[in-house]
Amino acid sequence: MTIGYMLVGMFGLALLNVPIAVALGIVAILAIVIVQGADMLPNLALTMFEGASSFPLLAIPLFVLAGSIMNASSISRRLIALASALVGFVRGGLSFVVIGASMFFAEISGSAVAGVAALGSILIPAMRKKGYSKEFSAAICSSASSLAIILPPSIPMILYAVMAQQSVVKMFIAGFGPGIV
Repeated sequence: MTIGYMLVGMFGLALLNVPIAVALGIVAILAIVIVQGADMLPNLALTMFEGASSFPLLAIPLFVLAGSIMNASSISRRLIALASALVGFVRGGLSFVVIGASMFFAEISGSAVAGVAALGSILIPAMRKKGYSKEFSAAICSSASSLAIILPPSIPMILYAVMAQQSVVKMFIAGFGPGIV
């Protein structure tokens, strides 16, 4: 029942144009106060500190930061130029360029969402100019960006390693061979 109230509160705050992070925080704090009482609020700060001080989980915001820096400094355009030089001359080469650039971007950012946002904004219009359909262009960009899940370093690999209490380095080594093939 509490989850239902939390969802209704979340949607209500979203309809009031409250930022999602703030809405999640408000709903979570209200749920803690209602279910466990106001005496549990000091534990909230300790729990947030423990989550923020986890060394492997610190890699996730740093991957997002790396993707943002790549977008701002036009590294993504340079990666596209590199992929174009490698495979752009082949017939249908622009779709290969999307896959190659996504692979390079995945190796640096570790995030599929960052990859499709950075490369899709550049490559989908370029594919449309070359005569590719919008459906095919979007499909190639979205499926090529999913390489970020497979290729190490990736955010899902880090999360799995932390939750399964495994070595992140061993996960990266195990994913390197299949990710390249």
